[in-house]
Amino acid sequence: MKEYLFQLLESGGNLDFQTIFLRFIVTVVIAAFIFLSYRLSHSGSIYSTKFNVSLVVLTLITTMVMIVIGNNIALSLGMVGALSIVRFRTAIKDSRDTVYIFWCIVVGICCGAGDYLVAAVGSAVVFVVLLLWGRIRNDNRILMILRTARMNESRVEALLFQYYGGKAILRAKNTTEESVEFIYELSGRYMNKQNKAQTKSITDAVYEIGNIEYLNIVRQNDDISG
Repeated sequence: MKEYLFQLLESGGNLDFQTIFLRFIVTVVIAAFIFLSYRLSHSGSIYSTKFNVSLVVLTLITTMVMIVIGNNIALSLGMVGALSIVRFRTAIKDSRDTVYIFWCIVVGICCGAGDYLVAAVGSAVVFVVLLLWGRIRNDNRILMILRTARMNESRVEALLFQYYGGKAILRAKNTTEESVEFIYELSGRYMNKQNKAQTKSITDAVYEIGNIEYLNIVRQNDDISG
């Protein structure tokens, strides 16, 4: 029994050169589709060529690790223990990047284990899904930061309600004896729509009240440009 367990722990894959080469070729082909998918779904300043190339390399490295592990249980346990101490501190710019990293790892595992059909069919489905919905962007949020005299407090609130109704959400209201500061949040799409419907811009309407210290309009976007 002890000899059987020892042989099981020491057993390896014993793959020939042709099999190893074939697994890497399939990995490269599927990784090219991942590269293309990332390029199509990430447009503008958020696209990073270096990160895209890293995805291809990650797929190849995962395949290499799976080939090395093979059927060797002892080696696989040691590899898991070694990888568990690794800490990745690279900031993810976009939530979709996590999907691509996981996609690359899964493809590398499938190709390294020789499950080409699973890797190919699964990647084709993921490619189509990301091609259809990968370019969706979150609607930009607008922050309106306005500071004025205390005597204009009710007039400012009435003006913003007139322009945007309940869509302009009051996030903060800071007051002193002489001044008041408002921080409103609303959808960028709705703000643009309402501004076109009004004969006068919100900036002109606010400054017509008088005693306005400043009006800042800040656009928030979940996508971080790199």
